Amino acid sequence: MPTSTDSDLKAAVHRRLLADGAEHAAAGGLSVEVQVRARLTTLLADAAPLLLPTRRGQLVDELVAEVTGLGPLEPHLADPAVTEVMINGPGCAYVERNGRIEPIALDLDADAIRRLVDRVIGPLGLRLDRASPIVDARLPDGSRLHAALPPLAIDGPYVTIRRFACRRVSLASFTPGPEAEGFLADAVAGGWNIVVAGGTSAGKTTFLNALSTVIPARERIITVEETAELRLERPHVVRLEARPPNAEGVGAVTVRDLVRSALRMRPDRIVVGEVRGGEAFDMLQALNTGHDGSLTTVHANGVHEALHRLETLVLLAGVDLPIEAIRAQLALSVDAVVHVGRTRDGGRVVTAIAEVVPPGPGELNLSVRPLFEAGAAGLDFVASPRRPFRRARQGTA
Repeated sequence: MPTSTDSDLKAAVHRRLLADGAEHAAAGGLSVEVQVRARLTTLLADAAPLLLPTRRGQLVDELVAEVTGLGPLEPHLADPAVTEVMINGPGCAYVERNGRIEPIALDLDADAIRRLVDRVIGPLGLRLDRASPIVDARLPDGSRLHAALPPLAIDGPYVTIRRFACRRVSLASFTPGPEAEGFLADAVAGGWNIVVAGGTSAGKTTFLNALSTVIPARERIITVEETAELRLERPHVVRLEARPPNAEGVGAVTVRDLVRSALRMRPDRIVVGEVRGGEAFDMLQALNTGHDGSLTTVHANGVHEALHRLETLVLLAGVDLPIEAIRAQLALSVDAVVHVGRTRDGGRVVTAIAEVVPPGPGELNLSVRPLFEAGAAGLDFVASPRRPFRRARQGTA
């Protein structure tokens, strides 16, 4: 934990750097970070000439992180094992490392937290103040930031940064057993429309990335997201991201708008990062008009609950359709639901795979037919699918 002397010293050096910033502005040849590091080293040596070299190096690293990055968050954001950074107000912070949440020492007051957030959202044209106390943004590396201010955040500014794995996550890592992995690969390549369900931080987006690896490389994929998180490892991917309103409250582009736009971009497949509103209706329309093999995610506690959730989201679109018509659309559009969840040790795995069963004569409700269910040793095979694949099975090359 930094001492008050360290904090005062760094504050003094930072003030001097700002005071003579114009005189020592970055020039051609060297990167800004290299020049800033050199200048901070000189200023720190002037301010505290008796510091040991090791301690001086540590303070310079901390100052460089504060000036050019996100300060004390940088070491945690650089740790590949960290998937979430959570600041619960001044002096209270946690990270999720290897699937487990643990506290960390973070010397940040409320003003410092605000400055960190402003450093991220400023270049994006976003704002965070009492008039607009909630903001979502994306870091340069693709990580997702969410921040909230008082009075909504009772104990001070809250910040949550969701990081995404830089390394490729295979389909096998989600499916304990080759049988389920092979079935999912065949279902995606065979053109089934699949909904991935799960709770927050269950791995839905990461699982979509893994599923995409079996999509044939020649196909054109349009992704639609509220905040861009998907990293599909395919050559022909067009990425669309929604836009919030500006400071005047205009200029918003919703996920629903982008789904409609994607239909005009000659997609072979449409991947919606998550449906959480009226865009569910447009997504079903797209799935029913020849865009086989499309994928999406939804927050739900199980495969049955996912269908009920989709019904509710379609109703949010404001379309005047009876529930029977909505369920008929779902039955025609969605072939399977895959549920992903967290294990006790923090891992993310597929817990169930089910195909959607249309209502029979005289029936009103949709149902699902289990194909794979969680067992003692992983996913157990339950039954073969009755729905045919929409396409002939083809290679991924």
